[in-house]
Amino acid sequence: MSEHRPSDQPGEYDEFDEIVDAATDRDPDLAVIEAGSRTLRAQSGPAQDDGVPARPEDPEVDKALRAVEQELAGRWGETKLDPSVVRIQGLMDVLGDPQRAYPSIHITGTNGKTSTARMIEALLGAFDLRTGRYTSPHVQSITERISLDGAPISAERFIETYQDIKPYVEMVDGSQEYRLSFFEVLTGMAYAAFADAPVDAAVVEVGMGGTWDATNVIDATVAVVMPIDLDHTDRLGSTPGEIAVEKSGIIKPGSTVILAQQPVDAAQVMLKKAVDVDATVARAGMEFGVVAREIAVGGQLLTLRGLGGEYEQIFLPLYGAHQAQNASVALAAVEAFFGIGAQHARRLDMDTVRKAFASVSSPGRLEVVRRSPTVVLDAAHNPAGARAAADALTESFGFSRLIGVVGSSDGKDVRGVLEALEPICTEIVVTQNSSFRAMGADELAAVAVEVFGDDRVQVELRLDDALEAAITLAEEESEFAGAGVLVTGSVITVGEARLLLRRR
Repeated sequence: MSEHRPSDQPGEYDEFDEIVDAATDRDPDLAVIEAGSRTLRAQSGPAQDDGVPARPEDPEVDKALRAVEQELAGRWGETKLDPSVVRIQGLMDVLGDPQRAYPSIHITGTNGKTSTARMIEALLGAFDLRTGRYTSPHVQSITERISLDGAPISAERFIETYQDIKPYVEMVDGSQEYRLSFFEVLTGMAYAAFADAPVDAAVVEVGMGGTWDATNVIDATVAVVMPIDLDHTDRLGSTPGEIAVEKSGIIKPGSTVILAQQPVDAAQVMLKKAVDVDATVARAGMEFGVVAREIAVGGQLLTLRGLGGEYEQIFLPLYGAHQAQNASVALAAVEAFFGIGAQHARRLDMDTVRKAFASVSSPGRLEVVRRSPTVVLDAAHNPAGARAAADALTESFGFSRLIGVVGSSDGKDVRGVLEALEPICTEIVVTQNSSFRAMGADELAAVAVEVFGDDRVQVELRLDDALEAAITLAEEESEFAGAGVLVTGSVITVGEARLLLRRR
């Protein structure tokens, strides 16, 4: 195992180290990713039109946004939880229940939630509905979490929304044993922003679980359950069935449940809950699904079976069988939202569906950010996500030599992630991001050596050095013209890499 430790010598301490040190005192859930963004901002090209906003250009707006981020950082982060919706319900009460001003589609599950939310949003928008989307975590900017009409709200609107609800947040803080958390305040902001817009429909992704998740103060007409696998087992349960009990809490009386393919024990829990509350269930592989798919340039071409019939020649500019499954779930959810399969037995307009899917993007999900060599970012942070990414890379890219860059968070099943990557990665560069939740590179390397062997593992303590090392390895031998780099292990790692690779 080779190892490189930068800036160990006197006089080698640079601005990047300074920023990383400062970042360790901040809540990682803000993910402003100062390490990298400030260092490389002067080198960065224009912001990409990919739904990931850069920092505000106006210094005063940037200062105000940082002040809001700092106030949020003083609250419980997303990793500290109290299983209760009492506080968020209290906030909704004093705000006048903004979450009831529009119908909602609520999404839970282990993997695929954000990509599916983006697809649902695109479909609803294509049918001329004004949409609000709330997802987490974000790749680079906190404003990504709250979107209107398919785009993150502006920094100005984010600040204004926070200032509008701040007096009510403080009122609830004073009446509860614990103050509202970071995630609870953001959820309140999202629901208030949607009501203020106003939106015709909200697409809401749970933060964690379901029953006691802060988002679960909505009564969604459509509940979407993405595939359930093992993640957050310390909080949700040690089997898919146990985890499903918590996630089934988003299923409300009289709603329609769109059920992605599930482990048997998880499916049983969901079906029982649906019966208990008189909800209608549509199941992947039964009432809807993927009929056919083929690889296409820049994505894949699909035939989907929806609740109202088949939809052919659907181009999806995302990679992997898992994204095709996500597309089938999104289509069924939108059909159910429009009453298809219940009140109506018709198909949605084919051209509109095609246009919507062709417009979808999902930053940080098998996203190509550089060529020569090709660098792909994927936010997989659990074994199921890593397996899906590995399958998609094998199918769609066919790299002759693939170098992995992995940085994870403490408490994750890193062995499972590394075992999923081992068959496709020639070598791996182990690193860590600037979050204080990051797993140490040396600790991660110890597991990586057991999975990959000593001669296939390199350690770089800084992400910028890890990226440089991986790109160098990919270019090392001229016969490997099809070499590539995969950056994965954590949303925060991917967000930082995006900035370092000039994708602001």
